[in-house]
Amino acid sequence: MTAYEWDSSLETGHDKIDLQHKQLIAAVNRLLDSCSEGKGTDELSNTLEFLNSYIIKHFSDEEKLMRFYKYADFERHRWYHEEFKKDVRELTSQLLAEGPSEVLIGRVSSAIVDWLLNHIKGDDFKFASSIAPVAEARR
Repeated sequence: MTAYEWDSSLETGHDKIDLQHKQLIAAVNRLLDSCSEGKGTDELSNTLEFLNSYIIKHFSDEEKLMRFYKYADFERHRWYHEEFKKDVRELTSQLLAEGPSEVLIGRVSSAIVDWLLNHIKGDDFKFASSIAPVAEARR
């Protein structure tokens, strides 16, 4: 499996949010690195544990910004966050029920990164661009 690289096309322009996105991608990359060393099933639990806790913080930080800037599409964006949290919980439940497997590692890495990259380039960019003029005016 190939590691995911962060590049400028993923930057929202908000340093804190971009740093958190980098950390989420780094967690998946640690899982992929472990797989290449034959230790992926050992790392899977750590990855899901990290994701379950970290996305709560990350989404909370994003949603605080949205409320601060009175983002018009807040409820829809928040719904996507809740659905993603549910997906991660389901993957964790699958791990607990079935144990680690290469199939689950593939599901975790692709589901997490695909969702995250699509969310950043879609919903997060939409939010960032909608508040950019307001944020600039407040400086």
